[in-house]
Amino acid sequence: MKMKKNSIYFLCFFFSSFLFGQESADSFSKSVWVSDNGDGTYTNPIINADYSDPDVIRVGDKFYMTASSFNCIPGLPILESNDLVNWKLINYGLKKQIPSNFYNKAQHGKGVWAPCIRYHNKEFYIYYPDPDYGIYMIKSTKAEGQWSEPILVKKGKGLIDPTPLWDDDGKTYLVYAFAGSRAGIKSVLVGCTMNAEGTVANNDEVLLFDGHQDEPTLEGPKIYKKNGYYYIFAPAGGVATGWQTAFRSKNIYGPYENKKVLDQGASKVNGPHQGAWIQTKSGEDWFIHFQDKGIIGRVVHLQPMKWINDWPIIGIDTNGDGIGEPVSTYKKPNVGKSYPVVYQKESDEFSKPKLDLQWQWHANPQINWGFPSSYGYYMLNCIPKPKKAVNLFDVPNLLLQKFPSEEFTATTKLNVNFNFDEEEAGFLVMGLDYCLLRIKQTESKLYLSQMICLNADKNQAESEAATVLLKGNIVYLQVKALADGICTFLYSEDGTDFKNIGIPFKAREGKWIGSKVGFVAQRNGFINNAGNVKIDWIRFNKI
Repeated sequence: MKMKKNSIYFLCFFFSSFLFGQESADSFSKSVWVSDNGDGTYTNPIINADYSDPDVIRVGDKFYMTASSFNCIPGLPILESNDLVNWKLINYGLKKQIPSNFYNKAQHGKGVWAPCIRYHNKEFYIYYPDPDYGIYMIKSTKAEGQWSEPILVKKGKGLIDPTPLWDDDGKTYLVYAFAGSRAGIKSVLVGCTMNAEGTVANNDEVLLFDGHQDEPTLEGPKIYKKNGYYYIFAPAGGVATGWQTAFRSKNIYGPYENKKVLDQGASKVNGPHQGAWIQTKSGEDWFIHFQDKGIIGRVVHLQPMKWINDWPIIGIDTNGDGIGEPVSTYKKPNVGKSYPVVYQKESDEFSKPKLDLQWQWHANPQINWGFPSSYGYYMLNCIPKPKKAVNLFDVPNLLLQKFPSEEFTATTKLNVNFNFDEEEAGFLVMGLDYCLLRIKQTESKLYLSQMICLNADKNQAESEAATVLLKGNIVYLQVKALADGICTFLYSEDGTDFKNIGIPFKAREGKWIGSKVGFVAQRNGFINNAGNVKIDWIRFNKI
């Protein structure tokens, strides 16, 4: 009899799991945004999400990208592609930020600024700046493998946007720019020598170019060598309003000629800003850069590129003035064969004992914040609020992912397990303004409230827009985001009948990052048995 009961239980469990798996697979989009048109062309942006300051290299048949991550951890995302159009997030170079005592707290807009990825002597290198501490380097033999601990290559405030060059004669150089907010100077590019290992940058800086007259807000350099010329690609004119300039010289230290090679022109692509030159094995030249789209952050574009009279032209020169304009739709790069579409990972069933890579925290994660599991949920614990936190802006244990596009619907199922009154958890859209669907226990009852905070970065308090009493501890929450940033929020207690709650909310970008969506759990004060919320799943759909 015992054997039969166990067998029946197993069959029921297997059958229900199969149905649940089918329901899961059918209940969300593979990806909210897809660039590959499936007919040999692509539409920009190739990644319609916040991957600021992208840098790209080719190693063999594959391409690798990294980007800024600022205070979000894990940091230094690493993406892989076979064709420059379809990208997959495969790893992070930085598991925590140093110094730890500083980055264990939320430090908005600080941390990892524009990085540079290179491949040298069979190793991957990433140089990244922390504008408050200096220029760091990490490396690995495999992009998807374990990366080394950061080495401070050059100490100093305001040193940003480093790019190394291992020259043909064995000498090694580092080119970088300055953040006026820390260094007190800006719009200049300098270069110095490094040791052969690229671990120490010497104090022998030489001015390479002063951009104050023709190239204001000059930053983001990437240095290359081709046909005896040293080339520096760098944006100027500001993130949302600028252009791409190319500099060339026969000598590493200059003097450099400069030429504008890409601007907005008649296109709708403002900026266009900082990026990387890449060449395919077939010899085609391409340029990847970002566009600042405000609420959703800085998205990634791919432009064709060609050389005329030893000058690069990026995009398409529509009017013959020698300056390229960004393309909207274009034929895909020739990489020898066709590759399938890669869908960005957004939805999550939380069915693995490891967080998927799309999730980041707002500070170095601590061991008691939460746990993945094999039980089909992520347990997010009610951690004490920081004592001086007026709102969520200074709360470090926010589990968030990037907006996947301008328009989407995200629905989540939560199982609330509070042990005490005043414990709370919720689902939020986070930025300089934020909106939180907060579940809070009061007098042993659960209340769902829409909480809105405007100018969170300026220590403004939350306001309550609406509150309902929940019948049970399982609740489904949903946000619908539109292209203008307007978000509406809904809830359900059965997963079928969704009701609006509160008022429309206009999303807003964060500090140098786009708006994000995700979860938080917290409480007032420390207790030895805090409650938690079990995140069953989150599913994204196109609108």
